[in-house]
Amino acid sequence: MTRKTNRETSVDSSQPAARPGGVVGILAFAGIVAAITQTLVVPLIAELPKLLDTSASNASWVITATLLAAAVATPVAGRLGDMYGKRRMLLVSLVPLVAGSVVCALSSSVVPMIAGRGLQGIGMGVVPLGISLLRDVVPAEKLGSSIAIMSASMGVGGALGLPFAAAIAENASWRVLFWVVAALALAVGALIWVFVPAGGETTGSKGFDVLGAIGLGIGLVCLLLAVSKGADWGWGSGTTLGLFAAAVVVLLVWGMWELRISEPLVDLRVTARPQVLMTNAASVLVGFAMYAQSLVVPQLLQLPEATGYGLGQSMLAMGLWMAPAGLMMMIMSPLGAKLSAVKGPKVTLAVGSLVIGVGYGLSLPLIGSGSPWSLLVVTLVCNTGVGFAYGAMPALIMGAVPLSETASANSFNTLMRSIGSSVSAAVIGVVLAQMTTDFGGYALPSEDGFRIAMLIGCGVGLAAAVLASLIPVRRTTQPGSALSQAPAPEAAAKA
Repeated sequence: MTRKTNRETSVDSSQPAARPGGVVGILAFAGIVAAITQTLVVPLIAELPKLLDTSASNASWVITATLLAAAVATPVAGRLGDMYGKRRMLLVSLVPLVAGSVVCALSSSVVPMIAGRGLQGIGMGVVPLGISLLRDVVPAEKLGSSIAIMSASMGVGGALGLPFAAAIAENASWRVLFWVVAALALAVGALIWVFVPAGGETTGSKGFDVLGAIGLGIGLVCLLLAVSKGADWGWGSGTTLGLFAAAVVVLLVWGMWELRISEPLVDLRVTARPQVLMTNAASVLVGFAMYAQSLVVPQLLQLPEATGYGLGQSMLAMGLWMAPAGLMMMIMSPLGAKLSAVKGPKVTLAVGSLVIGVGYGLSLPLIGSGSPWSLLVVTLVCNTGVGFAYGAMPALIMGAVPLSETASANSFNTLMRSIGSSVSAAVIGVVLAQMTTDFGGYALPSEDGFRIAMLIGCGVGLAAAVLASLIPVRRTTQPGSALSQAPAPEAAAKA
């Protein structure tokens, strides 16, 4: 009698039949909504203190709360997805996203706004859960391109989010932003409920590692709080240094706990496999490089022309100039998938990282050119590389872990990218804050500061390319698949 493979595991007949194209489209739509949620408040940053009757430092928590909540919730959602089903956890994750959007729309002070943004952050697990679900419900020959499209949805959402939010903020009440996101999240939930089938296999585990979730949450909050608020509090302040020290101690204790129990939140033995470990390390660098240009280019577009290097664009115009770069991720994702099918996702990740580095290199002679077209070229090249890299990383991860740990491994990889983005925000923020020029009595980031920031992005992108080229990957007998150069899940489980 022939043994069933993981991909042949039967699902509940009451679930909708899988239509690969529709499933990928719906899950990509979920990723776009999640990305729009993250960029939603960017046009409101300067206005938040007045809108919420609070100080600028308190208003900054509207962004920080989402970052912290997403960092804690993403690995938890991944583990629960492996335990109880990825489709089920996708639907569960949309509940706080909708609730948080409603709370924000009804808020008139900073505390409920922060609470609502925190709830929205809890819903950010939809992207790694969606990518993991693809492995269960999409045919193997379409998996690589599906992963690339799903990964690129974050870029599309970010690209659409800025002009969308800016247009509404300039022409209507800011509360409309949150009502629209709530409606979009409800639409995503309805589409998943009706058209997306359940995944094939769960771990069957009866216990959830509560202490592991609490320990990881405390460690990540300490780390990311120190990274994101260090510039405000002072990098040498007792609060910042204390948080860094607490993060190190808590995460070390958490790691020892995870290695001792039989059903950990994150299986560190799996993440220690060279392919997974080095892919996660490269993900930190790619997350850093991806985010750096998204901090620099919008400022260059909006700074006054009188500075000599600013372009004097409005918030809406800036969003429209940034939008094509995000769409480029979606356009290039099929090419990245084809490259992965032929050469393997390791090569795609290395090529994508190299392209990111080249994009940053192009920016150095173009800063100060006086034309937004030059910055558009930079963002198009950088996001072409990001599109390649973001599609390759989940393929590398899923090719090295058992099917029963797909969601938690993908969520951990997403967390690594988020940590890279957070570190990028801190580092680039320090550079631009230290290298300033006086403009009408105001300290603005100098042209040299922007050049140094882009040079750092270039170096990190090239470092990611080198690290990606060193990822050890073994070939298997799945030609044409984006996972074809990775160990089979069954073999990985035995290992």
